[in-house]
Amino acid sequence: MKKMICVLLALTMIFTLCACGKTAAPKAEKRTFIMGIDPEYPPFSYLGDDGNYGGFDVEVCQAVCDYLGWEMKVFSVNWDEKLVQLDSMECDCVWSGMTILDTMKEAGYVISEPYYDNTQVLVVKADSGFASSADLAGKVVAVQLGTSGENLLATDLADLAASFSDVVPCNSFLTCFTELEGGAVDAVFVDMPVAASYIAKNEGLAIIDENLGAEQYGIAFRSGDAELCAQVDAAVQALVKDGTYAKIASKPEYAEIVNNLLFLNNA
Repeated sequence: MKKMICVLLALTMIFTLCACGKTAAPKAEKRTFIMGIDPEYPPFSYLGDDGNYGGFDVEVCQAVCDYLGWEMKVFSVNWDEKLVQLDSMECDCVWSGMTILDTMKEAGYVISEPYYDNTQVLVVKADSGFASSADLAGKVVAVQLGTSGENLLATDLADLAASFSDVVPCNSFLTCFTELEGGAVDAVFVDMPVAASYIAKNEGLAIIDENLGAEQYGIAFRSGDAELCAQVDAAVQALVKDGTYAKIASKPEYAEIVNNLLFLNNA
């Protein structure tokens, strides 16, 4: 009789796991995981009107922490100082639509598997008449400090930057767009998903149909945190496998990015 009860209990546990469609998480040491984000980078990360942090990256990170049994906290970084703040242990990672750069790897940072294909674009006023980057010769262009866009304009796209009358660095993408709408600049050099997300909610702006830089997003960890990075990578893949990742990505607010999510489209 006791043997029968044990068998029934075992079958019940197996059925429960299968019914939930979840892969059991490996035992992980309980910890508080501090996610470093740009709070003005929708749809990947942002501070909502309700005072809560949201966005695709934030939701995936929360799902990872739930899977591993960790408590999650969000830390708002100064994007231009993000790696300094990571090194000073104010956060455990930078996970906020962060472009993977060779210079970061060379400096010793541990980088996760890439999860998103991104391009850089120029945003202008819809009635400006600008149809290409060449049309912006002699014009003023804004870019966010500390971004891959700023880096591109200083390196691979230096000739393009030289054609502008000025490149204005701003502390956030929101400030860049505010400067454009106010007429202080003629264009904003920005990540494609951020441009699409902002324009969907704000009339009068348009994206020039010209991709100016291909790159991929990843998560940055401190040197020496390879094991932590591997835990997070493995948890993300478990969420991909059990459908949680796709469920998050299917939300209407992430429609602009779903086609470029590598874990969904390269499966």
